[in-house]
Amino acid sequence: MTKPPSRFAALAGLLTLEVVGAVVAFVMAFSAFFYLAREVFGQPTVLLDQQAFAVADRWRAAFPMLTGIVQAITFFGSIKFFFPASLIAPWWMRRYGYGRQALTLLIAMGGGWALNELLKAWFHRPRPTSALLFQMGLSFPSGHAMMSIAFYGCLAWLVGREYGRWGWSAVLMLWALLIGLTRVYLHVHYFTDVLAGFAGGVGWLLLLRAGLKIFLKEEQEMEEEGGGPT
Repeated sequence: MTKPPSRFAALAGLLTLEVVGAVVAFVMAFSAFFYLAREVFGQPTVLLDQQAFAVADRWRAAFPMLTGIVQAITFFGSIKFFFPASLIAPWWMRRYGYGRQALTLLIAMGGGWALNELLKAWFHRPRPTSALLFQMGLSFPSGHAMMSIAFYGCLAWLVGREYGRWGWSAVLMLWALLIGLTRVYLHVHYFTDVLAGFAGGVGWLLLLRAGLKIFLKEEQEMEEEGGGPT
């Protein structure tokens, strides 16, 4: 009589190359995040943030109409957009038979928001005093950047990995990056806030995808075992 595989052996079987790659990328993303955090609060990044603001100011002076466009773009990374979008998009997906994808998006947004709030509270960095519009809350990491990666990045993964629409995936990721950069243009975040938001969002999304991959594969194997002959 063969002994059933140990829990460790079963888990090792679930660690596909894709999952291992996602975990490695996650470690790299959060290493970048904490490197930025160390540099920001050690103050050597002041020059980088000032240079980014200077570039934004030159663009604003050269193209005065750009500010209105930037304000419109930045809306798509705000809580006013994400709160309804994070409910409507999963509802729509579930209605059309994409229940698992809907759950993935819900977890991505709920977990991403909670993580961003925890990180803001931990680092407690005030916003720039030169902001062009009033914005409540703390500065590091940028919520717009992090949540845009969580939302549009999750959609990019779903349409690319599961439906082969990699062109749309690229557009969604570029859109997320553009939203993050609008925060620097408007002086409501430092450039390092935005970079950390991108890194945190990527790290969270990769961790989520790796976790779901392990869970779903384990669930599938359990179903196959349960449905097999006794």
